[in-house]
Amino acid sequence: MERSAFVYTGKYTVDVRLSAQNRRVNRWGCFLLLDLFLLLLIRRGVSCLALARDVCYTRAMRTVTTKRELRAALAKNAALPRVLVPTMGALHAGHASLLRQARELAGAQGCVVASVFLNPTQFNQAEDLASYPRTPQQDADLCEACGVDILFMPDAQQMYCDDQTVSVHESALSSVLCGASRPGHFDGVCLVVSKLFNLVQPTDAIFGEKDYQQLAILRRMVRDLDFSVALHAVPIVREKDGLAVSSRNVRLSAEHRLLAPQLYAALRNAAESYKGGSSVGTACVSVMQQLEKLPGVKVDYVQMVDPVTLRSLSSGEIGVFPTLLAAAVFFGDVRLIDNVQIMSHS
Repeated sequence: MERSAFVYTGKYTVDVRLSAQNRRVNRWGCFLLLDLFLLLLIRRGVSCLALARDVCYTRAMRTVTTKRELRAALAKNAALPRVLVPTMGALHAGHASLLRQARELAGAQGCVVASVFLNPTQFNQAEDLASYPRTPQQDADLCEACGVDILFMPDAQQMYCDDQTVSVHESALSSVLCGASRPGHFDGVCLVVSKLFNLVQPTDAIFGEKDYQQLAILRRMVRDLDFSVALHAVPIVREKDGLAVSSRNVRLSAEHRLLAPQLYAALRNAAESYKGGSSVGTACVSVMQQLEKLPGVKVDYVQMVDPVTLRSLSSGEIGVFPTLLAAAVFFGDVRLIDNVQIMSHS
């Protein structure tokens, strides 16, 4: 079996491959080469902070497509902790941050499992599912570069029986925010994540804070169904102009791509206003007014909620902390979500 050690910084890559025969002899020489490469980057002005954020060491990744293959791969790699990163594919920098966090959490001896599965049960409209980007080879390359040990890439027939009749429904947190306009969406999320938890048996799982409502619902599901897994949240990754990185961004028109960063700008301005003493209603209305004047833009919702229960705050409330300011907005026919956590006055 061949193993690899990568250094990936987004600009430079070193790939040192060790065969089973010479791995023991050359392991230290391999990492000496990597250390020298890092030293060279630092001397060329690449900051240590950037390296800490972007450098990944990876081993040979195994890709499986069936549940039987997954179980066999996990039986061969029983290392703990076992960290799961569920995704729907079309991976980007936000997913890379989840995968790097998983690798760091698992450590050198643990196992990182990533899933790439475009889950049909969480789509309300067939056209939305059909238009979702699919980039399987790029997804696999990114997973390997970020240190994934096992990549699970099933199809719908592998994950669901034709006559499946069991579902997983969370009845409170899933009825608000995105759940109000996408009924059944979070049932599909809970179903597929619970299946992945049962298949992988992870000690830990990583999710991003951009899908904050999803994270809150999964925390409730883990609590109520007694899953033995710790959930970890990773902050939102943003483009240089502030737009939250999303697989849907590639579907934006050129005009709407220029306008989309104003979603985060409006949320940030409203958060500052709220911290300065404005009411919940005033803050939410300011976001709507800033966005609805833009051509081709339609606000689905802007709400301020409790970050744990997702209970909507009344419009006259002032100075409630912590709170979550969340929004869903259509730019043309592309629906984007974003949020800002407001922890205190400071």
